[in-house]
This record gives sequence, C-alpha cells and structure tokens, in this order.
Amino acid sequence: MREKVTIQEIADLAGVSKFAVSRALAGKDGVSATTREMIFKVAGQLGYFKNNEPKRFSGELQDHDDRKWAGTIVVLFPNIRYQNKESVYWGAVFDGISTRLNQKGIDILTLTEPSSDHVFSLLKPEAIQGIITVGTISTPILLEIGRLDIPVVMVDHSDPAFLCDTVFMDNFRCMQNLMTKLVSKGYRKFQFIGNITDAHSFIERWLAYRTTLESFGIVLNQDPLLIGQEADDIYKLVPQMTLTELPEVFVCANDISAQFLIDELGKRNISVPVDCAVTGFDNTCDTHPIHGTVDVNKELLGMRAVDQMLWRIVNRSSAYEKKLIYGEIIIRDQYAYAAEIHREI
Repeated sequence: MREKVTIQEIADLAGVSKFAVSRALAGKDGVSATTREMIFKVAGQLGYFKNNEPKRFSGELQDHDDRKWAGTIVVLFPNIRYQNKESVYWGAVFDGISTRLNQKGIDILTLTEPSSDHVFSLLKPEAIQGIITVGTISTPILLEIGRLDIPVVMVDHSDPAFLCDTVFMDNFRCMQNLMTKLVSKGYRKFQFIGNITDAHSFIERWLAYRTTLESFGIVLNQDPLLIGQEADDIYKLVPQMTLTELPEVFVCANDISAQFLIDELGKRNISVPVDCAVTGFDNTCDTHPIHGTVDVNKELLGMRAVDQMLWRIVNRSSAYEKKLIYGEIIIRDQYAYAAEIHREI
C-alpha cells in the first residue's frame, strides 16, 4: 500500500506555498498556468494521483491479432503551434494512425486539446475504445482523461502524473549515434540548440548529446541561452547569441530548428557550411544544408501506437510499456564544415 502524499510535501518539493498547491489541485483560480502545471508534475512524481500506480499483472496475455474490431478511437492533438495535422512531422504520424485504424475497421475521432479540462466529461466512455495522444498534452487534461478509465497511449510524450503506454523514437540512442559519427569525423566544438524543457524527446536528445561528449572526453562548453526557453524562437534567439567564436557544429533538437538557424545565421553573414555545420533530427527538411539528421519513420510511429492501443484494450491489467523505434542516421558529407579537420580521436 502506498504512503499518503501530503500537500506540504508537494509544496516543499515544488517550492511554493500550501495555499498554491491546494488551489492548483482543486482547479481553482489564483495560480498561474505555468505554476499549476509544475505543481501537477511534482504531485505526479510523488505519487499523489490515484491513477499514478503501476499496473499489477495477473493472469495471461491475450492476443488481439485475430479479433474483429469496431468502435471509435479518439486521437488528441495539443493546441500548440507546429504540433498539428498540417505539420510535416505530426501530419505523417497522424497518417500512420489513420491508416492503421482503417486497416482494423475502427473509426477515428480527432480532437484538438481543449482549453477547459472538463470537456472530456461530455464524452461517453462506453462509446470510445481508447485515446491516442499525439505530442505534448497538459497534465490537467491528462488527469481529466484518466477519469474516463479507458486505455490511453501517448506518442512522443510522458507525464509523471499520468502513467500509461508510450511510443517514442529511440531519441537517446539515435542522437548518441549521430554525435559519435560527428566526433569520428574530427569535430570537437559543439553547441546544442533547443529548449530542453519543451518536450520529453528534446530532453532525451540533450542527454544523449551530453553523454556522448563526456564519453569522448570532450568538454561540455554549452551556452545555457541556447537550451532555455529562448530557443523556442530561433528568430529572436540568434540576435542574442555571441557569434565571435563559432562552434564547428550546431546540433539542433530537430530539423525545423536547424532550418531556421541556417536562415538567421545567413542574415548575420554566417554561411553554412562555410563557417560552421548544422545538424538536425527528424529528417523533415531537404531544402537547407543540414549536415546530419535522423530519419524518423513517422508513419510507423503512428501505426505502432495503434498496435499498442489494440494490445492494451485486451490486456488492461498488464504493466505499462514504453516502445522505442529506431531511426536511420543520415550524414550529408557535402554539407560538412568546410574547414580542414586534422585531429583524431
């Protein structure tokens, strides 16, 4: 039996007052959205929420392959710029989800994350087989979903306040292998660009970046400006950057950031790859000189989320799972940093 988590414990770890914690958890006004989100995450880490308990498996696993399917799966997108069906990345993920559900004869209902966390009370759980979330979903919305007591699979997101099955790219191993290839080519001066608090995938890519440098004995001389919230807007970030001494490679959290960075550096008379190289992740851009990236099979990511959902529907009591899908490392030597590199590992 788990130990009861108190409001004071949450307040102490979050660094806020008990009053703020009480109001946030009760859904009352007087707490900013940012503080409320942080309180929910801390409460989740401490195990405050009922649905934060791990599954206890009993019995045998059921096979879903031969079952005749019907019903509806909800696909929930966040109300965030770039994370929608029209984006190069998330649109392909949705296509994979839609294709797989059609193969199984299951209807699809697409929703954008509502501003109110009470909208899900309008849904009838008995009419919905499950919910697949795509991208970053706020903690209050996830907790509201949890009250429906139906299977949930999250794509490219996890939350300590809400345990469920998740499907990710193997961000750590892919970035680790990309960095190893760059180091093997003689590069030694790097800067990571991307808000590492923006998405779980960004954190994993940052950790892999840092770990790889440490494993090769390369000093981590990271500019904190480039991994903070300022990195959400490359257009505003670049004018704040000190560019008197460039790294050999800017390692961007994704191809979109790499694309914008190359454009903005060009406005400051810094040419890529003449003056430095730039890498990305996701392989969503072929119009810019991106030296390296990771080709993410975005449709497969969506398809495997559906497969996990169908498995979960018939195996409700089994432990939650995290599926990782590996990507292909792409190095475009024609966009390598133009300076001669003579050093060896």
